[in-house]
Amino acid sequence: MLVRLIVLALGIPAILALQDGSPWPVREFRGAWIATVANIDWPSSHSLTTDQQKHELTSMLDTLLDQNFNAVVLQVRTSGDALYNSSLEPWSYYLTGRQGQAPSPYYDPLEFAVQEAHKRNMEVHAWFNPYRARSGSSSKSGLAHNHMANRFPQYSYAYGNNLWMDPGAKVVQDFILSVFRDVVSRYDIDGVHMDDYFYPYPVSGVSFPDSHTYSAYVSSGGRLSLADWRRDSVNTLVHNIYTTVKSIKSHVKVGISPFGIWKPGHPHTIHGLSSYDSLYADSKKWLELGWVDYMTPQLYWKIDPPQQSYPVLLDWWLQQNKMNRHVYVGNYASAVVTKSWPVSELQRQVHLSRDRRDQLSLGNVFFSAKIFSHNDHRIGDLFKSAEYSAPALQPEMTWLTAPAPPVPQNIHASADYRIHWSGDSSGSVRSWAIYRLRADVWELTSVLNRDTLEFAAHPGYYAVRSVNRLGKESDAVTLHVGDITVGVVGKK
Repeated sequence: MLVRLIVLALGIPAILALQDGSPWPVREFRGAWIATVANIDWPSSHSLTTDQQKHELTSMLDTLLDQNFNAVVLQVRTSGDALYNSSLEPWSYYLTGRQGQAPSPYYDPLEFAVQEAHKRNMEVHAWFNPYRARSGSSSKSGLAHNHMANRFPQYSYAYGNNLWMDPGAKVVQDFILSVFRDVVSRYDIDGVHMDDYFYPYPVSGVSFPDSHTYSAYVSSGGRLSLADWRRDSVNTLVHNIYTTVKSIKSHVKVGISPFGIWKPGHPHTIHGLSSYDSLYADSKKWLELGWVDYMTPQLYWKIDPPQQSYPVLLDWWLQQNKMNRHVYVGNYASAVVTKSWPVSELQRQVHLSRDRRDQLSLGNVFFSAKIFSHNDHRIGDLFKSAEYSAPALQPEMTWLTAPAPPVPQNIHASADYRIHWSGDSSGSVRSWAIYRLRADVWELTSVLNRDTLEFAAHPGYYAVRSVNRLGKESDAVTLHVGDITVGVVGKK
């Protein structure tokens, strides 16, 4: 057995090569939304037992891992509820069929999800809906006593087929902020995430009933118009969430997935709903000022129709990225079922996103996870055979600073071609990245969790690097694994 061990001061190249010679990104965010509202993705029913819920989630994570996903965005607060143990809000109806009732036998779903995802080297971004108080019903019947609609009844409104909290009420904003603070403090999550629900989508002919809150603002000397005041209320919460999260754990990433159109006419060919004017979401401002670490605009349209063209909208969003944050596009995978899209449409969208890597378009998030875990229309198989045929590390956010993890220690190869190394004692290693040298290019072969300390290799040159929770890698330790066939060291 010939083993040559070298510590490299230089990093692994930033681009890998596929077998056909085309570039493959080493770093790419590959996420899936796991929606819990209405039991869309998980748990599939609130009548499942604890063991069934756990099995269903780990099976979904196993499938996504096999398909080379590296992140999940898990909905932990659908509507003033909690899919985790909270002293502030009631247990979710979608877990047990009764709001406020804990799982029995007891477990903490968020804690369980974080542990299981991290075993698989997948990030967990906790997804919150800030203002929605009830989905699918405007009634308060059946809400737990500590639900926010009962805490602040004067600021909870029936609107359309939902119950909604008033974003302009400071007491509501402060409470929502306390929920974020609680989760970030107590759970080992990798990110927090909000989607497109700020003010509710408008109901034709029905005004959002916040006139008394706005009147109080004007009476106190406020001069903003109603629309600007609403936007300012949302802006305040978004900015406070970012600063609060960073003050507690600077490594926790903050992401938002707004409606894909900021305003019709931006760019000029785009038509559709204005999230700026209808949802009072000035998402352009959040990206421009760096109030997020990543933006995931929901580009839930096809590539070709000009009214909502996927590449045209993507280019517009990238142009707003003045602070050089990451853009991970939100893609509508469910459309292969709901709208009969061909899987090739989504594959083409990923290619277009990758074509813009130099503008920090660095990944995709798919709605929703079950489309891949169920392999609808063979989408999982098709992505794994082409777009996601190799693993990828999450992109490193250079503005989130952390020291590089220590170089792997005591690397050696055994007679059965297994590479071994010592465990981490620093506490800073999240995973181990294994590379193999092919045609003068280092290919990422595998990403292993921190407790795995060996890798079954084949003859050839390998490199091992430790990776911390922010994706920063150590220097590489390389070795050659193979039989001695010629008595000259280094000769092939």
